[in-house]
Amino acid sequence: MRRRWRGAVAALAAGLLACPVACTGPGTDRDAGRAPFQAVLDRQAEAVRDGDRAAYLATVDPRAARYRDAQRTVFRNLTRLPFAQWSYHVTATGDAAFPLPRGTRQGPRRVAVRAELRYRVRGYDTVPVRDVEYLTLTERRGRWYVSSDSDGAAGGRRSTRQLWEQGEMTVVRGERSLVLGTGREEAVLRALAADADRAVPEVTAVWPRPWPRRVLVQAPSSLRRMAELLGGPPASYQGVAAVTTGEVGGRGAAPAERIVVNPQAYGLLGPQGRRIVMTHETTHVATRPYTTEAVPMWLSEGFADWVGYRGTGRDPARVAPRLAAAVRQDEVPRRLPTDEDFDFAGDGDRLARAYESGWLVCRMVAERWGREKLVELYLAAGRNGADGTAGGTGDAAVREVLGIGLDELTERWRAYVRAELGDGG
Repeated sequence: MRRRWRGAVAALAAGLLACPVACTGPGTDRDAGRAPFQAVLDRQAEAVRDGDRAAYLATVDPRAARYRDAQRTVFRNLTRLPFAQWSYHVTATGDAAFPLPRGTRQGPRRVAVRAELRYRVRGYDTVPVRDVEYLTLTERRGRWYVSSDSDGAAGGRRSTRQLWEQGEMTVVRGERSLVLGTGREEAVLRALAADADRAVPEVTAVWPRPWPRRVLVQAPSSLRRMAELLGGPPASYQGVAAVTTGEVGGRGAAPAERIVVNPQAYGLLGPQGRRIVMTHETTHVATRPYTTEAVPMWLSEGFADWVGYRGTGRDPARVAPRLAAAVRQDEVPRRLPTDEDFDFAGDGDRLARAYESGWLVCRMVAERWGREKLVELYLAAGRNGADGTAGGTGDAAVREVLGIGLDELTERWRAYVRAELGDGG
């Protein structure tokens, strides 16, 4: 499944043109006021890049015992990853950052700090990942320390919980993958790496455009931990085997992608089911640079499913049981699914029908026009939104590539659904 980040990550395009974190621009009074806090985070970032545990802990409040213990684990986890970049930029302080919890005060010895974290994993991230950190810094004997990363939660401003903050982390390197896990057996992580390693060449075989041909997989310990990584309620991902994070691209360089695995749902799948899911998610990684907001979800999700199910020999009625049931009751959908039909938080049955519908329309295009035309259709839809146009139906791309309008494509798809899923299918 694809998740479209429209919050903090949606600002990525503008931010990529800004100066690096180490560059703060012309000096101002505001910059000068932030300088002591920026200096602390600069030292911490340098310690991460250098793998210097003592220097890292020297930036952590010696009296914040619980936070300090957690940071020991965080640092140990960070040393297991090949970072090409790690830096902070203080963007606000005091109440402008976030209000400290009741019972504490902003003041000369305690201040709230909002900072942007940028990091890049070597070999996997072509551009930096951005995250917003809400930190509390405390002054002791003339020196500032980071003392908390949870005070912002009281005001509804919680830093995204990264996997390396969720406990002891294990890292497994596959031939074409990097798998990070917490609370998971190493054998399980190696199996995930094998799934990802198999998926990469399967996607490459049908996707002709350049892509890194490797994937980074995150394996949290529970559904709740998965939701922490994705920033949504756990109920939104119940029954969802995996999600690919990242902003839609179309700007020449894809933002970082992470395949996040649901330990409950993914663990219930058999070998073929895992192959289908991992290939689906890997397809999103490959296609992301060409996926603008104008690419309709029926095409992006349908294409990923088409790649995932390709070569499995599964009967259409088995892949699309909800639509098959609708055909038996003479209730074939009258339209292709809208983007809203793919909402995780929506009706589960509607969501399932949306995926089945997208898969069948892409399958039909590949069979009747050829798989090259299906790829061309995807690329054309992405080009049509390269100027930032959102909410596309795909009509212009369908006309350009297939020579018919979306209405006619829909009618052909409805007939195809009846033929494939009806009693004679």
